[in-house]
Amino acid sequence: MADWQSARTLYDGGRAGAVGHTIGGTELASFRAQLHEQLFVGAHPDGRLTLLNKLLIVVILLAVGAGILATEPSFTREFHQAIVYAELVFGAIFLLEYIARVYSAAEEPGEASAWAKRWKFIISPIGLIDLLVVLSTLAPLVTADAAILRFVRLFRVFAVMKFGRFNLAVKSVWEAIADRGDDLIVTGALAFIFVLAGATALYIVEGHIQPEAFGSIPRALWWAVITLTTVGYGDAYPVTALGKFIGGTLALSGIAFVAMPTGIIAAAFSDAMQRRRDHRIEEMRQHLERLDQVDERVEAQLAKLERSKNPPGS
Repeated sequence: MADWQSARTLYDGGRAGAVGHTIGGTELASFRAQLHEQLFVGAHPDGRLTLLNKLLIVVILLAVGAGILATEPSFTREFHQAIVYAELVFGAIFLLEYIARVYSAAEEPGEASAWAKRWKFIISPIGLIDLLVVLSTLAPLVTADAAILRFVRLFRVFAVMKFGRFNLAVKSVWEAIADRGDDLIVTGALAFIFVLAGATALYIVEGHIQPEAFGSIPRALWWAVITLTTVGYGDAYPVTALGKFIGGTLALSGIAFVAMPTGIIAAAFSDAMQRRRDHRIEEMRQHLERLDQVDERVEAQLAKLERSKNPPGS
């Protein structure tokens, strides 16, 4: 019986270590660890978006919508009291979320101390965005100055940036940009040189004819930028044959200079997604290998148990 219990314990313990948390492990988990699993994307054993994070997404959408509507005077006059109450509710939710994230950040992986991990989260980009959202939402409780409140309301749209923690694709985009940073810098440098050369040429050719638009290199540079980016407001344009040729060259080149960084980022994003898929496949392969090892050990224990029940010569 002891051998059978040993085999059963080995099997259950091995599968729990390979697949995830057991029921007993979840019951023994600390409140801080459970809070960390619920708040931080990727911390949950299943790697899924938790119900709490889904609710926070809804709150963020509502807060962004309220912040946008609060900039419309006709809306604020009619629903002023409702906006005030909504601001208080959103502010309280975001404040509690921020405190909970700072507290549970101590569960982040690494050898640093709990307070070092918390400080790392506070000064991280997403931590600063969280703090900015909390301060901007609670600003009406601190000041009644209309100008300050109008300025602070603009920062409420930063709440939408909190989606970055909920979407792994956003992380992949940033990884892609970082991976191809050198290529993007070279492309940007070439575009700047080309724009500056075009603006200088337009200043020389068109400056004495249209001083308002091309009377200096900075003025011509503005026109060259909006032309290269294919915006083209149409408020100014070259009138000489040579100026039109330069302007046309800038406009056609703008297509290439916009397409190049787009292609670079798209290729890098595809590479990042492929690496993520390969990583998941490797994790699954390692889990299966551990399960196979556990099964082999259990089979050995069961064989030993059978031999003890049926000794040779019996």
